[in-house]
Amino acid sequence: MGKQDGFIVGIDSEQQVRERTELRPPRMYRVILLNDHYTSMEFVVDVLIRVFHKPAPEARRIMLDVHRRGSGVCGVYSYDIARTKVSRVLALAREQEFPLRCTFEEA
Repeated sequence: MGKQDGFIVGIDSEQQVRERTELRPPRMYRVILLNDHYTSMEFVVDVLIRVFHKPAPEARRIMLDVHRRGSGVCGVYSYDIARTKVSRVLALAREQEFPLRCTFEEA
């Protein structure tokens, strides 16, 4: 077997493709709510239930993390889902005229 024009001679093309492609899991991102002094706790709980599909007790726990620690993790998602959830939270906050901030970072 020799190498010719970037291809290994003697190995079928299907095997070459398998050798070149390595599937990796997608990068994951934490979506984080940030505390402010104006957004109501009830609104934060509502956002966690509506956008992140959290059960009420877990939504209240995350809301208290945001309130007491300054931030709280809402979940870990692939890039597109994390970006969509952040956009949705910000849109809901704007509609209700709350300055709630939401961001994401690589997990």
